[in-house]
Amino acid sequence: MDGQHMQIGEVAARTELSLRTIRHYEETGLVVPSARSQGGFRLYTEHDVQRLMVIRRMKPLGFTLDQMRDLLDATDRLDADDVLDAGEREMLLERLRSYQLAAVEQVDKLRIQLARAEDFEGTLRARLQ
Repeated sequence: MDGQHMQIGEVAARTELSLRTIRHYEETGLVVPSARSQGGFRLYTEHDVQRLMVIRRMKPLGFTLDQMRDLLDATDRLDADDVLDAGEREMLLERLRSYQLAAVEQVDKLRIQLARAEDFEGTLRARLQ
């Protein structure tokens, strides 16, 4: 699918994000359509879809739009064909590590919340029997 363009409806279906949410991410500069059709329709690539998936995964973990932008910037720079000096590369990798650690912390908090919710549901189920 590399090189092919998709309209926003297909991207919404693939990412399970609403059209409104995708447009919002465009307005904030997180994901900009790679092209526009002659009729002015937004056209996205597989790379754009992958960026949206990163954002979709970050959102429930409580990351801000600025943090999403920072992470995407770091990954873009690491993935670019530009040659990075060792110091710059290490700085970018350190940024990624900090986001990974923050994600681990948020996942741990969510696991605790889920366990409490399951316990509560079990209490209610037992009471109804």
